[in-house]
Parts: sequence; C-alpha cells; structure tokens
Amino acid sequence: MAAAAPISPEELKELQEAFEKIDLDRNGFISSSELTTLFKASNLGLPGYRIRELVQELTKTSNQLTFDEFTQIVDGLKSGDVAKTFRKAINKKEGICSVAGTSEQSGTQHSYSEEENVAFVNWINKALENDPDCAHLLPMDPSSNDLFSAMRDGIVLCKMINLSVPDTIDERTINRKKLTAFTVQENLNLALNSASAIGCHVVNIGAEDLKEGRPHLVLGLLWQVIKIGLFADIELSRNEALVALLRDGESLEDLMKLSPEELLLRWVNHHLEAAGCSKINNFSSDIKDSKAHYNLLNQVAPKGDEGGAPPISIDMSGIKETDDLKRAENMLKQADQLGCKQFVTPTDVVRGNHKLNLAFVANLFNKYPALKKPENQDIDWSSIEGETREERTFRNWMNSLGVAPRVNHLYIDLDDALVIFQLYEKINVLVNWQNVNTPPYSQLGMKMKKLENCNYAVQLGKNEAKFSLVGIAGQDLHAGNPTLTLALLWQLMRRYTVNILEELGDGQKVIDDTIVSWVNRTLAEAGKATISSFKDSSISSSMPVLDLIDAIQPGSIRYDLVKPEGEKLDNAKYAISMARKIGARVYALPEDLVEVKPKMVMTVFACLMARAMKRV
Repeated sequence: MAAAAPISPEELKELQEAFEKIDLDRNGFISSSELTTLFKASNLGLPGYRIRELVQELTKTSNQLTFDEFTQIVDGLKSGDVAKTFRKAINKKEGICSVAGTSEQSGTQHSYSEEENVAFVNWINKALENDPDCAHLLPMDPSSNDLFSAMRDGIVLCKMINLSVPDTIDERTINRKKLTAFTVQENLNLALNSASAIGCHVVNIGAEDLKEGRPHLVLGLLWQVIKIGLFADIELSRNEALVALLRDGESLEDLMKLSPEELLLRWVNHHLEAAGCSKINNFSSDIKDSKAHYNLLNQVAPKGDEGGAPPISIDMSGIKETDDLKRAENMLKQADQLGCKQFVTPTDVVRGNHKLNLAFVANLFNKYPALKKPENQDIDWSSIEGETREERTFRNWMNSLGVAPRVNHLYIDLDDALVIFQLYEKINVLVNWQNVNTPPYSQLGMKMKKLENCNYAVQLGKNEAKFSLVGIAGQDLHAGNPTLTLALLWQLMRRYTVNILEELGDGQKVIDDTIVSWVNRTLAEAGKATISSFKDSSISSSMPVLDLIDAIQPGSIRYDLVKPEGEKLDNAKYAISMARKIGARVYALPEDLVEVKPKMVMTVFACLMARAMKRV
C-alpha cells in the first residue's frame, strides 16, 4: 500500500474504538472474516473479488491482524475517496458508549453498543420472565446498566446457557439463596466453564470481569450464547425441510457446507424469490429500507391452511411509506403480530446493524420457517446425519479456543486443515504458514490446494507432534473420514490437556498412568474408593468423579442429591456441572461417564487434576 502521512493522535483514538467494534470475538485480533464484513459494511463500491483479494493480501501470513497491522491498513487507504468512505464507516459512533478501562493488548479504551444492550435486555426479560430464580433481577431496564449488574451473581447467565443448549447445566448446582462472595464465584465458574463447553470463546473473560460488569465482555459473551441458541435448528440434520433451499445443479453436500448464517441468507432469498422480490446479499446494507423484512414477513406468516394455526394477515400498505424510519416502524408492527419483534428497533434496521438484524431473522426462522420437506426427489436422506456426541465435543472444544472460521460442520470445515493448523499452534507445534494455502481458492485448483494443506497437517502430526497417525493421509482429512479425522482430533485435544498439566507441574511429563495415580492418591487421602483405570466400571455411577470433586473441595458435593444406581444419567449431569462449578473446564458430556468412554473420562479427571494443581 502507498505511504501516507502519519496517523494523528485523534485518528488513532478513533481507530482504537473502531478496532474494538470490529473485534467481535474480543480476543485482541481482527480475523479475515471480520475484516471482510467491515469492507462490505463500508459500502466502498469495490467488487466482491477485489475485497477478497485485498483481504487475502492483508492476511497472507496469518488469519488474524493485530491493532498495529490494522492501523497500517487504514494508513495505506488514507489517500483517496475509498479511504474516506472506509474511515467514515469505521468511525461511526452511533450507539457506541465509552467504558472505563483499557485493553491489555493495545491500551485502547473499550466501547460497547447501546443497541445490543437494549436488544439483549429485552430478549432476556422475555425469555426468563417466569423463572422464579431470576425474579430478584428481572425485569431489567433496557435504558440502564441493569444488564451488567444482573450478570454479577451468575444466575441469569447460567439460565441463558440452558436456554440456548438445554441441560448443559444441572440446575441443582446453581447457588440461589444467601449468596456470598464464594458462592457467587462458584456460579460464575459454572457459567463460564459451561459456556466454553457449548463452544463459546471465553479465553479472555474471567469471573472478575462479570463481577465488575464490564460491558464489552458481558455483551460479547451474551451474544455468543444467544447466537448458539438461535442457530441451533438452522442445521440440515435437525431440520430436513432446509433441503428445499437446494438450487439447481447443487448437491446435498453443497448445501451442508453452508454455515448457519449462509443458510439463513439462502432462506430469506428463497422466500423473497417466491414473492417476486429482489434478493439480498447481507443483513446490513441490503435490509436498511425494511422492504426485504416486510416481504419476508408476508411470505412466512401463517395462511391458516395447515396445522390448524389461525391465519395472520400482514398489512403491506406500510411498505409504501417514503421515510425509511417510519417504514421500519410499520414493518416491526407487523412482526409483532407474529411475536417476532425481538432484537431490533426501527433505528437498528435503518442503520443496518448486522448482528441484531441477523438475530431478528434467525428468531423469525425458528418460529415460522415456512418450508416443506421435498417429496419425490432423488435425495439420499441417509447422508443427513446428526453429529455424534464425540463430534459435538470436539467441535465445541475447537470453537472455545477461538479458531477462525468457526467450526459448524466438523468434517466439512476441516477439509482445508486451516483449523487444524491453529490447533497445532495451541499445543506449541510450529506451523510454517508459508507452506499453507489460504482462501480464496480458485475453483480449478481448490481441491489440490486443500489437499496440500491436509498433507502438511498430517506431516506435522507425525514429525513434529509425534502423534500416532498410522494409516492416516491428507486425503482422509480432506474427504472427512470420520474415524481417522477423530483420531487426529483426539490426539490434539489430549495433548492440549496434558500440556496444561505439564505447565502446572513445572514440565513434569504426564501420561495416563500419572493422572490415574494422582486421582487414586487424592481419593485415598480423602478416605474414598479408588479406580483401576479410565475403563473402571464404577465410573458409570459417576461416584469416583463426585468423590474426587469433594476431595478437591471438601463439602462441595451434596450427597443427598446423588440418586440411586438406576439413575446414572442424573448423577452424571450433576458430576459434570459440579466439576465446572469448582473451576474445571470440562468438555465431556454426562453420557460419556455413564457409558465409561475412556478418552472422555480421561479428560474429566485431567481437568480436575489441573483444577487441583492451580490451588497449590
């Protein structure tokens, strides 16, 4: 990029605020996907291929940019009309509030969105309005800082996690009455570790951040939790009617490659096409006039011809309103008829707030998908399979580490190995990014480039990580061979867990026997029964896990809540939640204990060992 005059202190301050707005994951970096969104939202007048080329050039050595790299980009753009438009877009301050406190990464002042505050407060008020455990906090005032205060005892956050992914937290483990500093800390541990277990990136968020009600962190975490819940059913294996969105010439695999957001956009355009309307390309600039929302509402509103639901008539006269804000007000009145007014105000629509309009449309999809599963089509329905527990665990673990792009479909999203390379870096295996092909790939060379990446990923595993990858080739990763892909992922996850233990133990080598020995020593010292291995049948009752938790934190387990032998799953749910409550970041699921899955059992005991070692 061409050199330009140095950025002034005033411009630097504006860029600091802009960086915080773009850094949606709050991890101190801007990912290539976030940068692409920024360029598109800036209305630069650049064609899509030029934006992709520019982003590729900016991120050619890494998939992330630091604040310093970001300022260099803007500095290089300062010399023309494009730069003015770009800077105008990132420097807009509507709805942005400054917050006391600075970022450890860049020393920047944090900011947060008033619109998000209002939207999330209204959503939570509605979702938890009848929950007696939240009566002391709800309803919150959306025009105040109530939301940030309400996060401090952890109860609302635990409830929202269970709303997004039911049964994640055993509610018997939530402290509700006579809260003290200690029991509040337990609630926050439970909430943060459970959020991580469902795939939220919480690496830079701690209990103290929630206690202090730091707005940018509270909103960032809540958005992740809410989004996971909104997107849960925008998935082919959970909603086969989505096959109706197949286009001519597409295969089922093509559709399965789409992320939930891409599927949602496809769904909107499916209904807009049926209405004879222009399609949209995004949930920001293309929806500002409310017309896409208006026509979508009209298409999905119940017609009263099936299921016994009464018809709901959408009054389309308001679409003729010439004022954008008034038209948006009219549109939301119609959305309210469907009970789908949540997340956006007229101003949010007119400003093209991507995040909130995305949530608005996702909520509408969940209530009124208006799709029919195709019949008499040559479709291999057996290929649409829901993910296994093991696959879900690995996917959530990867997402909790902040990999980019987010993993939505385990095998499809690993077919170019870019996420695998990020995981290697997490376990301290050096990746030479000059050997890695990064998107966009040309259509002609796409398969070859992805396969080269997968071959390099296997090579790193064998030569650098010293993994056991006998019989595994790059083609297996690229093709999404379940057994062989999971074999690599398990070794990555195990190494990540062991590395934490070795760091806490001053580099002492850790193997399975090391963990078993520690578990048995800790149990024996507390006068409790020991285990023979991670395959011990007694683990199916969850008693060894519950006893170990009680040994680590005496008196934490309420044995009166432990149920008879025949109710193993309830005991396992209690054990997993209690492990998270005392501070262990456990990714395994209750069923893993009941079925005594040795690999997952190992991670539970290893995480508890790490928790105990941190205390010393």
